[in-house]
Amino acid sequence: MFRCGIAYPRCRWIVPLLLIFAIIFDIIAIAAQSGWVEDEDAKSHYASMWDQCRGRNDQWQCTSLMSHSWAQAVAALMVIGLIFLIIAFIISVVAMCQINVGLLSLTGGLLLLVAILQIIALIIYPVKFNDLIFEGQYYYTWAYGFAWGATILCIGCSILFCCLPQYEDELRGDVKVKYIYTSP
Repeated sequence: MFRCGIAYPRCRWIVPLLLIFAIIFDIIAIAAQSGWVEDEDAKSHYASMWDQCRGRNDQWQCTSLMSHSWAQAVAALMVIGLIFLIIAFIISVVAMCQINVGLLSLTGGLLLLVAILQIIALIIYPVKFNDLIFEGQYYYTWAYGFAWGATILCIGCSILFCCLPQYEDELRGDVKVKYIYTSP
């Protein structure tokens, strides 16, 4: 009849799929030109990870934030985090194909490193931006949210990859499926 169980061999590709989403979120956050921050009043000021722009309608005056060391650090941490995330994704695909416990733990460690780098960058940016610009109220936009989304996915996937070595036999399909519910 109806049985509900976890089929590890079929579900093992979910975690690398989540890493693809984290990569996409990171690329969106890093490449966003519309800004990470915008002012609330007249929409006359916004800033991305790379530059800030002031003006109205079609007349915008943009200046680079890369002249500030904190902005360079944020950009470097986010880009290095993205590179490590891509490397972790490649290792995770190899690890899932071979069910290599060492590679699963390595992927978990790399993802933890990515999360730490990005958390540092995502904390530095608002603190230093508010020190630089202290006029009025600012909102953090969807691009900044995508960066946090990628970081949260990295934290969750890191935990999963660190726990997966305990289920090596289940991933290989060497054990009988454990049913959560069986109908009478």
